[in-house]
Parts: sequence; C-alpha cells; structure tokens
Amino acid sequence: MKQQKYVAYVGTYTQENSVGIHIYDVDVENVTFKERKVIPINNPSDIVVTRDKKNLYSIADEGVEAFKILPDGDLEPINTAGIGGIRGCFVDVDDEKRFLFVGGHHDGRVTMMRLREDGGIDGIAEGIFHKGMGRSIAQRNFIPHVDCVKLTPDQKFLCAVDNGLDHVKVYRVDYKAGKLKLVQVIRGRLESAPRQMRFSRNGKFAYILYELSNEVEVYKYSVVDDLPVFEKIQTVSTMSAIDDDVCAASGLEQSRSGKYLYCSNAGTNSVVCYEINQETGMLTTKFNTRVNSDYPKVLSGFPDENYFVVLNNNSNEIMFYQAYYEKGYALWKGKPIPVDKPNCIYITTPPEA
Repeated sequence: MKQQKYVAYVGTYTQENSVGIHIYDVDVENVTFKERKVIPINNPSDIVVTRDKKNLYSIADEGVEAFKILPDGDLEPINTAGIGGIRGCFVDVDDEKRFLFVGGHHDGRVTMMRLREDGGIDGIAEGIFHKGMGRSIAQRNFIPHVDCVKLTPDQKFLCAVDNGLDHVKVYRVDYKAGKLKLVQVIRGRLESAPRQMRFSRNGKFAYILYELSNEVEVYKYSVVDDLPVFEKIQTVSTMSAIDDDVCAASGLEQSRSGKYLYCSNAGTNSVVCYEINQETGMLTTKFNTRVNSDYPKVLSGFPDENYFVVLNNNSNEIMFYQAYYEKGYALWKGKPIPVDKPNCIYITTPPEA
C-alpha cells in the first residue's frame, strides 16, 4: 500500500539567520522532517492552508502573502497585499476561499481580505480596531491585542481572541457585503490573557487557552435564533503540581482525529496533553511533561498521533516526542532539527495526495 505523503510548513522569524517558510517532507516512519527548500518571506509569524489544500496564506511584514501549493507540496507565490494596519500575527480562511481573516497583536485590529478565484488576495473588505482597556500589570498588555482569529465550524461567525482585553469578540460574517458585525463577547476573568482558540472536530465544542491564568476553558457551542451561544462547561489547568506561577501557556493544537488536545507552556518548557471526550467535549489530562528545550512556542500532533512535534523559539530547534497516553508521559524521540526562531507550523497532505 502506498504510504500517505505529508508536508510540513514551518514559519520562522527572519531577523537572524532564517529567511522565511521552511518546507519539509514528513518522514512518518522515522519520525523526522527532511528539509526540501526555504521560501523567502519576511517574518511569517502564522500560516494557514485552505481546506482544498491548493493555497497557503502567510503573515508577512508587508501584510499577507498568498501562495499556490503545487502537487509536490512546493509553494508558488501569487501576490502580497497590505492589511491597513501594523503587521498581523494570526490568519484564518473560510472553507470556500472567499475571505482571509487577520488578527493584529500590535494594533488590536481584525482585518477581512477579499480573495480572488486564483487564490490571490484582492484587497481589504473590512477592518475593525478593538477598543478598551484591559489589565495593567505590564505595558504590552493593557491595550487590545488580537492574538488569534478563528471561524466557527459552521463558518457563520469569526472569533477574535483579545489577549489584552481578556475576552473573545464574536462577529457575524457577511460574506456578500464583506462585513463583520459584533454579536457576542466571551469574557475571561481579569488578567487571564486569552491567547488561542480551537474548535472540536465535530464542531460542538470550543477550547480557549489563557496565557496568564494558565487554563483551558471548554465551551459548548451552538446557534440559537441565528446567534452564537457559548456555554462554559469546564476549566482545566495547563500546569502540573510542581509548576510555579510563571507558566505562560502558549500553543494549542488538536490531533488529526480530534481525540487529543495539546498545549505548550513556554514559561515552564512543558507540554500537556488532554483527551477529549467525544460526547461531552470535556478534557482529561493524559500527561504533563517537560521538554528538553527553551520556549516551546507552538506544537503539532504527528499524522499517526503516536508522536508530536514542538517548535522551540529560543533554543532554535524542532523536536519530536513519543506520546505514551495510557502511561501518562512523553519521551524525546530522534534528533532535533536546527532552525532559527521557528514560530508556526502546518502539517498537511499536498493536493495530489
């Protein structure tokens, strides 16, 4: 039987020796990446691949850049477009490739970009600046910081996670007019600092990661009278019993099957894995393990779910770990892959697969 082919795209900060998006062939059997080439782009701090796997979009200093994904997984640039604000930090795209959505950490802006039929970016449709004052314990945090934008699974609403204001603004997406309308706010507690948000594979539950309170909140998601409803059903800690208060939860990703949810803790250099109850959406901790590296900013489950990969922003490496879910721990696997300032990762099959 022909083995499934996977490609990993790793975005890196380019202020040191890296030059952009690294393309790796994923060796599932030997649990490693083999670098194929690097695509020059300035500071690709987040990337997203379309549902049909034909296009990749990346944050860049100039705004956002669109690529065509070739049959072998290589990237062919299409165009670059400005976002009308300071550089973004997170990007999402709807399933039908009508619009691109960008979150801005530095200016607290949510930007909606029109897309062309060829996958190129056709300019700004809508731009909204968040307003208000949040916590005041640090200069960088008391103003709006949109760290994540995520469409709901039904594609009706856009969730904008504001790290500075301690809440998630939920917008209705008007695809015909190219507009966003605020319809709901999910409020976190003061100085919790929401950072990332993901939805369960069945679309019934949402998970919000809080950077400073070091928690994951679980919400039941539904639509009632054409309005989004988020009902909080659980709060779990990202910390182990031996962790101190300086944990700094950072990355949040789901396994391909939707059975597991992984969180990286940059402050304590650890990874926690939860099992997702497929009926209730609630989380049970399977393990919380230290990683042999510095500042595990983001992570991703390996295609076979027996392993996960961690991008270490300070120690400049990609590392692999084998997950022993039932035994309650994970162990380092293989050799680290050196890469300067890895910042985001997307593992997918190329269009031909």
